[in-house]
Amino acid sequence: MTDKKPDYKAENITVLKDLEAIRKRPSMYVGDVGIKGLHHLVYEVVDNSIDEHLAGVCKNISVTINENGSVTVIDDGRGIPVDMHPELKKPALEVVMMVLHAGGKFDKKSYKVSGGLHGVGISVVNALSEFVEVIVKKDGHIYKQKFAFGKKASELQKIGNTTESGTQVTFLPDKTIFENINFQYEILATRLRELAFLNSGLKIIIKDLRNNKEEAFFYEGGISAFVKFLNNSKTTLFPEPIYFRKEKEKIDVEIALQYNDTYLDNIFSFVNNINTHDGGTHLEGFKTALTRTINNYIVKKKLNAKNNDLSLTGEDVREGLSAVISVKIMDPQFEGQTKGRLGNSEVKGMVDSLVYENLTNFFEENPNVANIVVGKSFNAAKAREAAKKARELARRKSALESGSLPGKLADCQERDPSKSELYLVEGDSAGGSAKMGRSREFQAILPLRGKILNVEKARLDKIFENNEISTMIQALGAGIGGEFNINKLRYHKIIIMTDADIDGRHIACLALTFFFRYMRPLIDNGYLYLANPPLYKIKKGKIETWIYSDEELKKHMVNDTEVQRYKG
Repeated sequence: MTDKKPDYKAENITVLKDLEAIRKRPSMYVGDVGIKGLHHLVYEVVDNSIDEHLAGVCKNISVTINENGSVTVIDDGRGIPVDMHPELKKPALEVVMMVLHAGGKFDKKSYKVSGGLHGVGISVVNALSEFVEVIVKKDGHIYKQKFAFGKKASELQKIGNTTESGTQVTFLPDKTIFENINFQYEILATRLRELAFLNSGLKIIIKDLRNNKEEAFFYEGGISAFVKFLNNSKTTLFPEPIYFRKEKEKIDVEIALQYNDTYLDNIFSFVNNINTHDGGTHLEGFKTALTRTINNYIVKKKLNAKNNDLSLTGEDVREGLSAVISVKIMDPQFEGQTKGRLGNSEVKGMVDSLVYENLTNFFEENPNVANIVVGKSFNAAKAREAAKKARELARRKSALESGSLPGKLADCQERDPSKSELYLVEGDSAGGSAKMGRSREFQAILPLRGKILNVEKARLDKIFENNEISTMIQALGAGIGGEFNINKLRYHKIIIMTDADIDGRHIACLALTFFFRYMRPLIDNGYLYLANPPLYKIKKGKIETWIYSDEELKKHMVNDTEVQRYKG
């Protein structure tokens, strides 16, 4: 063995040309190469059309999933420029599609506010697609240009005349980059519905030519209508959402909120129409001001004594809250290209003051609503105290028992969480079958008896009282809610395995709801799985085949085939 270090010279430096860097490291630009990253491509194209609407020049957007799996986005905006770029001596369309950090979002003239900030959105789509076809209607003419795998596939062509304006982009994701290129209608529809709520007066249509589905989204009520939609299946505590808006120093803040009788909050935050899933300074400002406003109202109206002088936390005042926070700003500072979190420090103070001032005035003018919100918050605080006692009791009980693991858990021999799997199975009989078929070395089995508690309709103190949920918490060993510690998790693969019937699906849905609400890091880290059980077993002679749907069954049916319903 030699101690000689390998050479590291200029020849070792690789320069990626054009859009090769995106193809080499796609996750840096779209988040990942799974379902999330795939749909992010559509959002990048649609965001450009939304920016046209924000500029006041676009009223209609359509998104179509074509039969071949490609997607077409059409808007009636101004159309991407097609004239020659003065510096690069190429058509502007070609520059936008093929040059990173090229776009109309930098000069502060074409767009006052924008979701696309870095000039990489549409070029990323181009880099990660088998083909992109762009049709531009502008200045009385129709132009067309094609691209393939991030490279130019044709020159810009003038193909006709028109009195309309706008841009049409059709692209097919590269199947060698993405794990799956099958677009899901519901994922896209959810995002497009959000955009229609956030942009009052904009009509967005989504079509799926694979199965002839189509919806149109158009909302004059803006984010107040959005909040009503969020509370559609819930019982609200007062009839109309509280709404306020303020524009100051080139920052436009819009907020709508309404309480319902559930026990969890549902808050959406947006910046320039981008859904900031990870929050940021605008969300921090909202939460801080909400807690301060309600606590100050309690002190002013001397309501503490009636409620044992309980001090309300942010978690208490947000119980049952549905809210939408929309900020439009000229220079938002996002964390990463996927824009998951806002970093502008000045936004926090503005949102804080807006919420505090307007909500304080609203409570003074509407004491009935204020008392309802305060009463809801105090009930949440009492439940929090009860949950704390239940949690401490559960800890003491575990410490006194001979082992900290539930008795019905059939644990595995492996102690490395990254190599261990936990199967949550439906019922004791299925648990027995799973135990017989498992590998004891790394697979653990935990049977669940009956349907677990619906955590959407229960507070945390009731959750601790539920035997099945307590057993899962104990088996996973990482805590719950704000105390959840992913580093203490005993298994890095948790598989929900229920029957293929309605009851099985319901149990799986309830389990998923619990994990989403109280152990979200399991999902974020990719540790949670849902098994896909077969629906039938068919036999032809000695050959057995597992079937997963009625449609698949029809393809296999022949006269001498024996069909058995799979029971798990």
